[in-house]
Amino acid sequence: MVSANRGERLHIGIFGKRNAGKSSLINAITSQDIALVSKTPGTTTDPVYKAMEILPIGPVVLIDTAGLDDTGELGEKRVSKTRQVLNKCDFALIVAEYNNFTENNFDYEKELIALIKEKDIPLVLVINKIDLVNSVSFSDESITKELGIPTVLVSATNNLGIEELKHLIIKNSRMDWREPTIIGDILNPGELAVLVVPIDNAAPKGRLILPQVQTIRDILDNDSLAVVVKERELAHSLKILHQKPKIVITDSQAFQQVAADTPEDILMTSFSILFAKYKGDLEAYLRGIKKIKQLKDGDKILIAEACTHHVQSDDIGTIKIPKWLRQLTGKELHFEKSSGIGFPENIKDFSLIVHCGGCMLNRREILYRIGVSESEQIPITNYGMIIAYSFGILERALKPFPLAKSLFENE
Repeated sequence: MVSANRGERLHIGIFGKRNAGKSSLINAITSQDIALVSKTPGTTTDPVYKAMEILPIGPVVLIDTAGLDDTGELGEKRVSKTRQVLNKCDFALIVAEYNNFTENNFDYEKELIALIKEKDIPLVLVINKIDLVNSVSFSDESITKELGIPTVLVSATNNLGIEELKHLIIKNSRMDWREPTIIGDILNPGELAVLVVPIDNAAPKGRLILPQVQTIRDILDNDSLAVVVKERELAHSLKILHQKPKIVITDSQAFQQVAADTPEDILMTSFSILFAKYKGDLEAYLRGIKKIKQLKDGDKILIAEACTHHVQSDDIGTIKIPKWLRQLTGKELHFEKSSGIGFPENIKDFSLIVHCGGCMLNRREILYRIGVSESEQIPITNYGMIIAYSFGILERALKPFPLAKSLFENE
């Protein structure tokens, strides 16, 4: 863990027509030959991600996309992937060729601007290839005034205007794009948290998993204290600590043992539930839990994971959660799984979506997935909440969160 995870970076998507110079622009911004550049339109197929630092913003990831004007069956698939990138963007750059503006030929860009504004994404218009004309007949100020968005004239190949572009990104980025604190709203400075980290066959050799690392860092950032133990040492650790911890945070799969070993006057939750609040919408996930009782024989459940990994014999997503849901409902349920950065476009066939903690995704992407699910009236919940509910300890696991009132009140 020597660099910021992609999910913690400001996502900057680069959009425009084919051959507008998007790949050249990303190379100019990064000062590296990251993206393949060609005069042939449509060279970029799958989105290309490049991590870098833009101070004072900090860590960002630039996303080079295929042209939204791509054609044909393959082109339509490329355009679909490009539109999916919009769902995770915190900032957008629209790249257009200078010559398209000499005769006010920018209807395409106007449509793209409207689409991005509809998603409430800050953006900058980048007019590229000014090196290919003898003289510039209009100013970026005039285009800014006409379209109502910041505009900059550049030559990506000659590195002209790139510093001005970076300044516009800094100036127009929303500095509140970062996710809420993981645990800083629960712990006060000087208070103690005990983190329960099982070291089993599923644990990565020589390191902790990302949510554990990020939680430790957030505790330190908020001037609080962290003690890390394995589940077998929790009871002993609580006895010998001179300061009573404010909260115990556990890997969800150790919930039962940790709940039994943690006194009732100490708050308790899981990393996955912390990330349900940090990345997503805790109340939406609670509404999803309430729908479990309504599941029927034959219902389809989507298990959505943000990363890909080797499936082991006791895999949480493909083995344990399906088993627990069948036991909880007594119904014959059918399960499908999606992995990686993709999310099924048609979710109408599912009766419930169970999402992982989402540590590899940024908050905008998770909120998009929740929004799509709720707009289709498909309940969605989270791994940690399903596990706590299965063990009968969800209400206790939600006590640290003031907004999460009793799951069963008014029922």
